[in-house]
Amino acid sequence: MWFKQKIISNKQSASLNNCQSQLASFNSNGVELAMAELLHYQNKTALIDLSARKNIHGQMSGNYLSRSKGRGMEFDEVRHYQTGDDIRAIDWRVTARTGKTHTKLFREELERPVLIATDLSASMHFGSQLLFKSVQAAHLASLAAWHAKNRGDRLGGIVFNQNEHLELKPRSRKEGVLHYLHALTAMHSSQHQSQYGVQNNKHQEQVQYFRDNCARIRQIAKPGALVYLITDAQQLKIASNPAQQDALRHLTHISKHCELVICLITDPLEQALPASTVKLNVTLSDGNNRQQLTLGDANTAAIYQQQAQSINELCSKLLTKAGARVVNFSAGQTLEQQLKDGAQFCSNP
Repeated sequence: MWFKQKIISNKQSASLNNCQSQLASFNSNGVELAMAELLHYQNKTALIDLSARKNIHGQMSGNYLSRSKGRGMEFDEVRHYQTGDDIRAIDWRVTARTGKTHTKLFREELERPVLIATDLSASMHFGSQLLFKSVQAAHLASLAAWHAKNRGDRLGGIVFNQNEHLELKPRSRKEGVLHYLHALTAMHSSQHQSQYGVQNNKHQEQVQYFRDNCARIRQIAKPGALVYLITDAQQLKIASNPAQQDALRHLTHISKHCELVICLITDPLEQALPASTVKLNVTLSDGNNRQQLTLGDANTAAIYQQQAQSINELCSKLLTKAGARVVNFSAGQTLEQQLKDGAQFCSNP
C-alpha cells in the first residue's frame, strides 16, 4: 500500500533537521536519484561480504573458492600421497617429519557473476521519513555492485518497473558498475516523472510485471551466480494476485542453481501508523482504491500494526520456502546505519 505524498507527523517534524543532515551526508534529497549518491558507496564496501555460500559449477578463474579441490593457488590441506597425485605437490617438510609421503591440496579460484535485480516500480516510489523505498533500493544495489567490482566478480542484472525493464549483461571492472548505476538513475527518473500508481485500464496487464521479471531473472542467471532481488514484494503480498505462485515458482528454480538473496525494502509507515496526540482522519490509496484511517486511535493503530506484521511474515515465509535468504531493510534509516547496527545483508543464513 502506498500514498500519493509523504505524511509527516508532529513527532517526525521535530526530527526533520536531522533527516536533512543525514541526506546531505550522501548527497541525496531522498526523493530523486543522482549518480553522486550512488558513487558515495564506492568507499563503503567493507560494510558487506559477498563471499560464496553455495557450490558452483564453472571452469573460469576468479576470486572465490570452489567447494571442489583442484589445481588452484589457495592452500587447503595436506593428506597422504595417493597413486596418481602430482609429485610436484608433495609436501616435503611433512613427509620428512612423519616419514610418510604427504601431498598438498589446493582449492580452485572461480569467477562468479553477480546479478542484481532492482525493483523501481510505482509502489517503491514512496517514503514517509527519510528516503523513498526506490532510493534505498538503489543505494543497496550500488553497495553490492561496488563490492562485486572490488572482488573482481562480473556484474550484471536488470532494473525494472511495472512498464519496462533494462537488462545488463555481466561485465567486469568499473565499467560494469557504472553501466548498472546509469541504468538505475535512468529508470528511476523515468518512473518518477510519470504518474504514481497504475492506470485503471492497464491494471490487469501491469500487475503481472513482477512475475515476468522473475521469469527473466531465471533465464539470465547462470548456475553458480549470486542473485540479489531488491524489492518491496508488493505483488507477493496481494493474496488474490494470480501471478503470485508463478513468481514463487521462478524464484524456487533460481535458488536451486544459484545463491538467491532477496532484500525486502519497507517504510516505517507500512509497519505502523504515526503517533498522534489528537484524532485525525487521513485518506490513503493504493493507486486504485481509497480508504480512511484515524490517527491517534489506539485500537486502529493496533489492528494496523498487527495486519502489517502478519502480511510481512507471510511474505518472508513464502520467499524462504522458495529457497531465498531474506533480508529486511527500512527506508526510514540510512543503509550504513542499518548495516552497522547488525542488518545481516550478506552473512550466513
